[in-house]
Amino acid sequence: MTDSATPPLPPVEPRVALVTGAGRGIGRGLALGLAEAGYAVGLVGRTRDALDEAARECAARGGATSVVTADLTVPDDARGAVAEVTAALGAPGLLVNNAGIIESREVPFGDDDPDDVWRVIETNVRGPLLVTHAVLPAMLARGGGRVVNINSGSAHRVAGSYTGYGLSKGALARFTAMLDHQYRARGLRVLDLAPGVVVTDMTRGMPVHDDRSEWTELADVVALLLAFAEGRLDALSGRFVRAGTDTEASLLADADAIVAADARVLRLAPNGASDQVA
Repeated sequence: MTDSATPPLPPVEPRVALVTGAGRGIGRGLALGLAEAGYAVGLVGRTRDALDEAARECAARGGATSVVTADLTVPDDARGAVAEVTAALGAPGLLVNNAGIIESREVPFGDDDPDDVWRVIETNVRGPLLVTHAVLPAMLARGGGRVVNINSGSAHRVAGSYTGYGLSKGALARFTAMLDHQYRARGLRVLDLAPGVVVTDMTRGMPVHDDRSEWTELADVVALLLAFAEGRLDALSGRFVRAGTDTEASLLADADAIVAADARVLRLAPNGASDQVA
């Protein structure tokens, strides 16, 4: 994994970000935060009206925008979305893989519809794979870039329901680690950013949150995204952070210890030092 002594990369110029699922919820909030910070933002998603409204709000904050409707599980759509954003704003230096869904019902796997479970996995894994594959060549040609995968604690814990969601987020965590391992030396930095539990249409519709009284502030998610985008959290490339629990200050204070322990990664826990299972 990343050596914390490795100097951070500078922010990639021009300051162009591509945010998937940018029309509503967390994606919309991240797009607005990036626009406020001076980024040109490519807003990609499935619903044009919501994307257009988010783009107007980004423009009001001074950010140039490009709006693209696409089904990111379709290879031609994913490549086309990246090409359209690039033509309008320049090649993205920051990709935020935010688009994601969850099962329609909160039930154990045996009571669920396998097609619905697969729909979740396909959206939450295939989409980020295709979009990242499309932006990667330009990032590497320019000497680097940053990819943020919006993840979840569900990647690392078992649950009594939402099987596809947990599977998809575990796969996304592995994708983050693989990208970091394969392309760190070529300037790519990758982060698993869990937003905690932000109030959105999706979380409001989940029975598991019916009695929740504490929610993560969207501003905390934006703050961690910007800290990584600006290079201040590069030492944690390939690892997992969580808004609402982690802050930029706490992560910087703990970065050396996190890296030394090779913590905040998806792994198989061995049975003692002599166990050679991994």
